[in-house]
Amino acid sequence: MSTDQVPTPHATAEQVEAAWKDPKLANVLYHDWEAGTYDEKWSISYDERCIDYAAGRFRIAAPWDGRPYQHALELGCGTGFFLLNLMQAGVATRGSVTDLSPGMVAAALRNAEHLGLPVDGKVSDAETIAYPDESFDLVVGHAVLHHIPDVEQAFREVLRVLRPGGRFVFAGEPTTIGDRYARTLSQLTWKAATTITKLPPLQGWRRPQAELDESSRAAALESVVDIHTFDPADLEAMATRAGAREVRASTEELTAAMLGWPVRTFEAAVPPGRLGWNWAMFAYHSWQRLSALDAVLGRVVPRRFFYNALITGVKPR
Repeated sequence: MSTDQVPTPHATAEQVEAAWKDPKLANVLYHDWEAGTYDEKWSISYDERCIDYAAGRFRIAAPWDGRPYQHALELGCGTGFFLLNLMQAGVATRGSVTDLSPGMVAAALRNAEHLGLPVDGKVSDAETIAYPDESFDLVVGHAVLHHIPDVEQAFREVLRVLRPGGRFVFAGEPTTIGDRYARTLSQLTWKAATTITKLPPLQGWRRPQAELDESSRAAALESVVDIHTFDPADLEAMATRAGAREVRASTEELTAAMLGWPVRTFEAAVPPGRLGWNWAMFAYHSWQRLSALDAVLGRVVPRRFFYNALITGVKPR
């Protein structure tokens, strides 16, 4: 990572104001702010639970014969959740990470070092990826496409850095319908949690007001950084126009999203560690059971009603 690109973990009011007119600046500020607590906020780990989750998303999106890709890039890496867990699952041997946020690239490289994984990283715009042509066998991303202003240009860049026959897999993208109910449930949960914990018997469940204020200020940028929602068919069309072949979009999480978003929002509203391991296991196993139900519902419910969109395609040989 370039040493002159320093994270900005605490955006000033002036920086936030400027970011309202600049989605890329908003992404840097928002994700630099989240970098230090992102794994905790989203219950991200690098153990069997999240290894299975990442590999499961990969298998839903794309065919995989179990042989590792030699060199994989994660676009919009965040803390490295998707790529690092895929590497541990045997999907890739070597990795590279990019993100607009210097804080996130630094966090991903720290996580990779801790896990003993061979990963390098660069602060880079997804519309102009800072790697040469035909550098990778696989490009992956999780919850990144909806942050990119020009998604079709990003697909062109992905195809440029892929070797012929290489594949891309993106997961965790919000559908248009799914985003409506997920956002509404999150907003209601945040309001309820931060209101109820003002009561004297529940104040031990409340984060310090300064943290809540900073969270609210930075979270206000979500309306800027979350640029897109997707209809699966439109996502397929963008990738195809960019030059990809064998393009296929799939979706998952309907009832699981209706549970997952309130749970994650509640976890973000209370002090770290307050909920404990039993809560984490309850949330995870409940999500698993509802995901199994959603797999059945997927046979009869149109894909656009599910929350998460996944898309894959290959670069022509």
